[in-house]
Amino acid sequence: MAEKTTAARPYAEAVFRLASARGELKAWSEMLGFAAGVAADPAMVRLAFDPKIGRARLTELFLDVCGERLTAEAGNLIRLLIENRRLTLLPEITALYEGLRAEAEKRLEATIVSAYPLEEAQLKNIEQALKRKFGREVHLVPQVDKALLGGVVVRCRDLVIDGSATGRLRELAAHLSH
Repeated sequence: MAEKTTAARPYAEAVFRLASARGELKAWSEMLGFAAGVAADPAMVRLAFDPKIGRARLTELFLDVCGERLTAEAGNLIRLLIENRRLTLLPEITALYEGLRAEAEKRLEATIVSAYPLEEAQLKNIEQALKRKFGREVHLVPQVDKALLGGVVVRCRDLVIDGSATGRLRELAAHLSH
């Protein structure tokens, strides 16, 4: 995974510089997200690894599927990735680009996992606490995982706050086993 991220970083940074210079950050997010979805489609994955399909043909098929959803520059990125056998990096390129965009826009995304759906007031409290901690806007992505039993797990950047009942039981078991 780290190797893919390392290989994807120059592409993501180049796209970010282009999008930034042109004021097209949101448009590129949409194009990259769409193209990453096309690249991850099982039929496209089969084509990408089919030795009978040449790179020129794969590029043509990929761009046909994308249609008008990609600009000429985005099409050039796809051509370059296919030419260099790097199409599988598209999800990583997209994720890295989104990180660069979030950093530039001074916003963060935090995943909030709870055993049950949280009320709006609870989400607002978590959002405000994260905003104070990081000093920027925070977008919450709530998820439900009944395996947590209770409490919440907050994931934001490299920070993980495990306030779940399952996490506490795990800590207790580790403490008792030592």
